[in-house]
Amino acid sequence: MRIKISHSIAYAYAEPARHITQILRLTPRDHDGQHVMSWRIEPNIDGRLRATQDPFGNIVHTFSADGPIAGMAIRIDGLIETTDLAGVVRGMIERVPVEVFRRDTLLTTPDEALRSFASDTTRAADTPLSKMHALMDTLHEQTTCVETGQRTGLGAAAAFAAREGIPQDIAHIFMACARHLGMPARYVSGYVAESDALPQTTLPHASGAHAWAEVHLDDYGWIGFDAANGLCPIDTHVRIAAGLDYADAAPVRGARKGGDGEALAVTVSAREAGGRLSNQ
Repeated sequence: MRIKISHSIAYAYAEPARHITQILRLTPRDHDGQHVMSWRIEPNIDGRLRATQDPFGNIVHTFSADGPIAGMAIRIDGLIETTDLAGVVRGMIERVPVEVFRRDTLLTTPDEALRSFASDTTRAADTPLSKMHALMDTLHEQTTCVETGQRTGLGAAAAFAAREGIPQDIAHIFMACARHLGMPARYVSGYVAESDALPQTTLPHASGAHAWAEVHLDDYGWIGFDAANGLCPIDTHVRIAAGLDYADAAPVRGARKGGDGEALAVTVSAREAGGRLSNQ
């Protein structure tokens, strides 16, 4: 599938900012399941844009500018060609040992309720892969995914107690359970595209920024599990960044001097731009 992505992040300040710095994890990498045909990050004000990589191998752009700045916007436009590999992630250069992803974080530490849920949900499954599918299916059925922006992100335990959360919360719940069961799990940020070939019931959370989890299984390597949508990532999914939790893969983080009265506006579109590719 070819996917066209348009993403705009705009800031306005009641009092001009004297300086701003934005850290952007908004650039995808090639792997067997996706090829970046074109990608552009374009701020609308003069400044310095520098590309680096973080310890997880994510592409990171740092944009900084001096004021006075009354407002600014960053525009991301790209075209990605994807292939459905049933969630399997191949062809990535892995910079971090798998064992690192067994580590709990503040956002993924399970409480007793989550540990019991993980054990009870997977008790009847007889393989690590079937355990992860049982966990994904049950979590999809028993939690409500709300759109990003309707509420702030919670840790895994709090979101599970509420039985609802934004996509990043659902990913954290899944990761907390997988790690409790002894499996390395990592957080993934990306986009999910609308597709004319798939009904909305198949992908209820599409056409925008999204998050899911990946689990490392000895017989397969890394496999994605999108519990918010209730399926393993397919060719509608564009993988951007990964880490131990949201903090390592947040699309945008920033700081400023001055700039009181900040107002933020975000628009995201991810749509199928052409036909699907055959799965080789």
